[in-house]
Amino acid sequence: LCWHRKMPERGRRDQSDDYKSGDKRYTHNRDYSEYDAEERGTAGDRRAGENRQRDMTTASHRHEGTSRRHKSLSPGICQIAEVFVNLLIIICAGVPYSNDGGYRDLASLGGLYSYYYGGASAFTGADAKRVQELDRLFHELKRPPYVYAMAAGGIVMIYAFAMLGLGIFRVPFRCPPVLLVEAALSFLIGLGYIPGIAIYFVKLKEIYDNPICKEREQMYRSKGHQGFDCKYNGADIAEGLFGVLGVAVFIFGAVLAIRAFRSVRELKKQRTNEDDNF
Repeated sequence: LCWHRKMPERGRRDQSDDYKSGDKRYTHNRDYSEYDAEERGTAGDRRAGENRQRDMTTASHRHEGTSRRHKSLSPGICQIAEVFVNLLIIICAGVPYSNDGGYRDLASLGGLYSYYYGGASAFTGADAKRVQELDRLFHELKRPPYVYAMAAGGIVMIYAFAMLGLGIFRVPFRCPPVLLVEAALSFLIGLGYIPGIAIYFVKLKEIYDNPICKEREQMYRSKGHQGFDCKYNGADIAEGLFGVLGVAVFIFGAVLAIRAFRSVRELKKQRTNEDDNF
């Protein structure tokens, strides 16, 4: 009977031991599951952080690429402006150069010509020949400044075209020192406009003060003709204004060339570092 009474106690003890071991296994498994969950959460947070950092890096690279692209386009736009400025200088000098403006004695042809172009405002005889001679001498005096202006504008325009062509073919990117040469030349050309404009107007002032111009002006004024005064005309003033604009454009182009050189150098250095890291 005692043995039979003790058996349930042993069974209860074994059952309690089984319960305890089960609780331990459950606690152990729960601890592992919590650890795995924490590990997965930490890995997910780490992966999300890496994705955020990658997105931020990509956005920063995209922003840097856009800014560098704008910097690389700026010198090209400035070079196009240099071409147009010099083209306008050539046009303003070519118009008075090609305009002889000589007096035509149409009244001496008679008939309707005498009716329409004759009268008190017409030069006849020796006066007509003298006016024609003064026109020829005056335009011979005016041609040298216009020739020099057209030649200088053409040379500078060819230079601007050459720099624009180098930029189109990406020569400055493959050889960045070209940008430094462009900056130095553009700065010198911009400064060269200043004495060029001064010499241009000094020569024109000497021509307008010449006795040939004064006599021509008096003869035309005596017949009531306007527009033959010995003073600067619209083309001369426009020439000076475009020259001043050329000073600003070329000096600004030199500054942009230096900025483009720095941008290209940084881009090359960044690509070299990326290749080394790879």
